[in-house]
Amino acid sequence: MADDVRIGLIGAGRIGALHARLLTTRVSGVRVVGVSDINTSAAEAVARENGVEIVEQDAAALIGRDDLDAVLICSATHVHEEQVCSAAEAGKHIFCEKPLAFELAAIDRMEAAVQKNGVLLQVGFNRRFDSVFARVRAGIEAGEVGELHTLRVISRDPEPPPIEYVRNSGGLFVDMTIHDFDMVRFLSGSEVEEVYTMADCKVDPKIGATGDVDTAVIMLRFVDGVIATIENSRQAVYGYDQRVEAFGSCGSINTDNVYPNTATVATASAVQRDLPLRFFLERYTESYVNELNAFVAAVRNGEASPVGIQDGRAPVILGEAALRSYREKRPVKISELG
Repeated sequence: MADDVRIGLIGAGRIGALHARLLTTRVSGVRVVGVSDINTSAAEAVARENGVEIVEQDAAALIGRDDLDAVLICSATHVHEEQVCSAAEAGKHIFCEKPLAFELAAIDRMEAAVQKNGVLLQVGFNRRFDSVFARVRAGIEAGEVGELHTLRVISRDPEPPPIEYVRNSGGLFVDMTIHDFDMVRFLSGSEVEEVYTMADCKVDPKIGATGDVDTAVIMLRFVDGVIATIENSRQAVYGYDQRVEAFGSCGSINTDNVYPNTATVATASAVQRDLPLRFFLERYTESYVNELNAFVAAVRNGEASPVGIQDGRAPVILGEAALRSYREKRPVKISELG
């Protein structure tokens, strides 16, 4: 493909607006042709801010354009299946934000459409493209920790999302923990066979009133014997808490949070530094750039997706297992879910 990869953006919310800005300012060899959102004013704003001429309220109208090579689907999860399948039928390559869907049957239908039409689909697990976590993966693969024994992932948001968001999010395990489920698979290179969850509502009783939880510890046993733990909270008052530890027979790899600067103030009374970055858009900006570059390169070069449909399906299964474990107060084997 000699010319720019021509992309249509579906969804002009927070993540869609971010992708539009990065595609037009940080990613080379790409042109954003149009923006679609049921909220026309949001689509118009994103288009105007990024020099995009075409605005459509109906995603199908954008998908059906002949001057598109690919679409970025950043819309609400419940419409992902329809939009992915439509894009596949139209012969467009697809980048779709996580989760692909709330139900496995919907993901399976997406996979069938993608395979039938020979298009690429990349799932938006941006943290795989973060340089810090990529270094941990590389260290594990290179044997720097020896035989991997345990993984620990800490993922805590600085503050809970609005209650309206919580009600439509699919719950903590599919909305928030899904990134961490992907991360333990990415780091370990193995698959989970059993999940055990302990969770509660510690941060905001309004979250509990929706039937969701805001605090969880999840233990996972992999088929190769590795044990992983994931710790989640909807509120960490000190900032965005994103850390990983890999421990093995020859040592460990630990990551710290990312800070706005490296200055440390030491006095007779205390040693202090600034708080970690507070917002995920700050913490993970470069990972979003990297994943978009990877998508554009795969489309341009006819390569396989770096994060395929099975990578999108597995965390949804783990989310279902975690929820069942929490509700039934027992370990759940992945084989129970099919």
